[in-house]
Amino acid sequence: MILGPFERLVAMRYLRARRQEGFISVIAAFSLLGIALGVATLIIVMAVMNGFRVELLSRILGVNGHLSIYGASRPIEDYPDIVARIRAVDGVVSATAHVEGQVMVTAQGTASGGMIRGVLPSDLKARALIADNIVSGSLDNFVDGGVGTGDPILLGSRLAQRMRLRVGDGITVVSPQGTTTVVGTIPRLKTYRIVGLFEVGMFEYDNTFLYIPLSAAQLFFRLPERANAIEVFVADPDSITAIKQRIAGVVGPEFRILDWQQSNSSFFNAIQVERNVMFLILSLIILVAAFNILSGQIMLVKDKGRDIAILRTMGATRGMILRIFFASGASIGVVGTLIGFILGLLFSANIETIRAILQTLTGTELFSAEIYFLSRLPAVIDPLEVAQVTLMALFWSFLAPILPAWRAARLDPVEALRYE
Repeated sequence: MILGPFERLVAMRYLRARRQEGFISVIAAFSLLGIALGVATLIIVMAVMNGFRVELLSRILGVNGHLSIYGASRPIEDYPDIVARIRAVDGVVSATAHVEGQVMVTAQGTASGGMIRGVLPSDLKARALIADNIVSGSLDNFVDGGVGTGDPILLGSRLAQRMRLRVGDGITVVSPQGTTTVVGTIPRLKTYRIVGLFEVGMFEYDNTFLYIPLSAAQLFFRLPERANAIEVFVADPDSITAIKQRIAGVVGPEFRILDWQQSNSSFFNAIQVERNVMFLILSLIILVAAFNILSGQIMLVKDKGRDIAILRTMGATRGMILRIFFASGASIGVVGTLIGFILGLLFSANIETIRAILQTLTGTELFSAEIYFLSRLPAVIDPLEVAQVTLMALFWSFLAPILPAWRAARLDPVEALRYE
């Protein structure tokens, strides 16, 4: 819709506050503020939800792999040959065998549950999420044969903090599978020496996981020359189904293969549902602001009935009147959308800094890792979603003033001036 200079002048004149129509201008201001806050809030929330999904996915898959292969009924024997065959499959980046199990760890009078994994030192050093996030100690001492007294162990920083442990301390691992003797079943336990602490940024892993050399795990869990799982990383996690089928053809039916979508389906489905619901609920803010534009324009048309009649008698066409009032209403939504767009992007890009400032000012923890899994507030801006939010706001902004503008264009100047 192209506006002439006169139509733009009158439309903008109706948006500026005057003593007579000050209340209408207040409604316009709140409508603009509502559109801006709605757009900004939607962009921020969608960015945070995307950030959660991306961060959780990268950490979960960085620790657990895209595919996990288990023996159908017994531990995996001859695992070096199977790992070599899997690595030769097209699309596979790496494959590593490990021994894992639930244990209880004790140290300095405290105890906690944990998940221990035995891996080859070379495989652990190649695991970027772990190797690049060592906060204390070093992977150089994570070798077969032990360091000083006791085999080496690597554990999460939050577990170490909770149990008041540091590099060099000893930690006792207790297996739920005891050893049967003539006097009954006794617990199977072993003491390890801490050589490093890692922090991947996900509370569950930093608080639960422990790593020991593969040979030590085989000895502890009594699985000589065997493994109970193989982790596979692929180049494209989204094409996991096709790669899974190729691997199944290589390893045979005696193995059970579980991909990341199956392992975490309920978790990521819950995030997707929350994301959709939040989008729907927060979209109502923009809809309410659009209704404010509608009501404000209806009141403006009623208040300007005499002006409309004068403009018509001076030669203004119905189309000119319609464009004047449409522009005055739509401009509120357009400006509000633009402000919300800028605020949303700025807030999303600096959300972690803003969180830290607010946390310092209030003195309270606003983003607890124990509750939200991650140690920092993530935000990933999706250009497509930002475009959807912006277009939705513009749609309602252009739709809201159509009815009041149409009513203004249909106003009979004779009826409007009869009692003036």
